[in-house]
Amino acid sequence: MGDLNMHYVSTLDEAGELVEKHDKYWVSNCGCREPKGECKQSRMDVCLYFIDYMPPTGSGFHEVDRVFVDGIFAEAIDKHLVPRPFRDIDQQTKKILPETTGVCFCCNCCCGYLTSPGAKDSCDKGKFIENTDLDSCSNCGACVEVCYFGARKMEDNTLVVIKEDCFGCGVCVEVCPTSCIEMKRR
Repeated sequence: MGDLNMHYVSTLDEAGELVEKHDKYWVSNCGCREPKGECKQSRMDVCLYFIDYMPPTGSGFHEVDRVFVDGIFAEAIDKHLVPRPFRDIDQQTKKILPETTGVCFCCNCCCGYLTSPGAKDSCDKGKFIENTDLDSCSNCGACVEVCYFGARKMEDNTLVVIKEDCFGCGVCVEVCPTSCIEMKRR
């Protein structure tokens, strides 16, 4: 399996599958958003945990029900948030454990993994990668606006995809008006 990073990127569908495996949930304020004050893009309480013993990065840690969790997913869709599941650390060996213990829902104005140069290196790419049918693309640029990883840009009014920069969040799929983007296994 190799060395894992604590965080990795997933699609919303994958994050939903993680939620389905659990019947208890906890949430805290985002440790990136909270110090900056009010986020321009999303609400604060979007760090979801599947365990109650992992120290949260933000304040307000408390148990929530499935309706609350579904509200976080609605926020993620509406605000184009990137699901970033996380793993726990073995306290004795300090190694990252393979089991996913929660999901952060990240934006591009607060998340340290999306705003700090080089921080993306400490977040694993997801299982999926974008696949764009450029012949069907209208070159509207909607996907460029939500690609927080810089894998999509416009050059001379034409979409350019930098596949190696795709982390596999699938947010571009959600906003594409021509449905020319799909997620494929890496």
